[in-house]
Amino acid sequence: MVLTETNTITSPFLKVEEEKKAQKFVLTLSCAQRAGIVQAVTTFLFERGFNIEEHQQFDDGLRQTLHLRTAFSGATGYDLQKLEEEFRPIADRFEMKFGVHDETKQRVLVMVSKFGHCLNDLIFRWRGGSLGGELALVVSNHETHRAMAEAAGLPFIHIPVTPETKQEAERRLLELVDEYDIDLVVLARYMQVLSDDLCRSLEGRAINIHHSFLPGFKGARPYHQAYGRGVKLVGATAHYVTADLDEGPIIEQEVIRVDHSFGPTTLSTIGQDAEALALARAVRWHCEHRVLIDQTSTIVFR
Repeated sequence: MVLTETNTITSPFLKVEEEKKAQKFVLTLSCAQRAGIVQAVTTFLFERGFNIEEHQQFDDGLRQTLHLRTAFSGATGYDLQKLEEEFRPIADRFEMKFGVHDETKQRVLVMVSKFGHCLNDLIFRWRGGSLGGELALVVSNHETHRAMAEAAGLPFIHIPVTPETKQEAERRLLELVDEYDIDLVVLARYMQVLSDDLCRSLEGRAINIHHSFLPGFKGARPYHQAYGRGVKLVGATAHYVTADLDEGPIIEQEVIRVDHSFGPTTLSTIGQDAEALALARAVRWHCEHRVLIDQTSTIVFR
């Protein structure tokens, strides 16, 4: 043990442990199938002293593509820029679309209207440490859930939306995305249709929860439609936002079995459980870099 000049006692093992603290990263990539891709990736990591903690890949025989997610740690002295620069020759050789991510948590902006069950669930998981991302801000076109957000210590910004103010409201939203350094926008039952321009601006970083098991029962009063058709399953779909309304790549779906005795109100209550579950999973998987978009679909490494 060493007695320092400030009369505090430090352990020589503490410095060793700090030096050994492993940096953690995640590599994701997609490219056409070719021999030697996995070997190139693993050799790249081995030569730099990294240890692979988790490796998942999907070989799509129909599209002749490979998708890969590798979590690794161990070496020190690396940051995202250095890893990307050193990996780029491999990416260029195999014509890969790739990304390298560190442990920094994704910052999430949640948009909500009058239904608060999904916002409440996201806040609960965030405070419990199981959301995977960091809630940073709540935006709403109503004042309904200000108290819920502020009680959790989250800034709440009210942006009213009318046909006349829609363009200005969307401009303000993009300002907030930049101001709060937002990585992901979550539409937690936000009951406004986003413009095509906004959808393009948020491409790949905006998730919506749809109150049905897509495709089906689109439009207003979905649970009344479901009741009228005598459904046996109630579902919800979490998907990426695109200019095609409710047609974006699907990340997760949840279903709950019901029967003829469930009326519209009961179906709606049960459906809210499905919505909260599907959305929370989609947010966590996105924040953990487990979702790869492939054209109009996704690969999800759970």
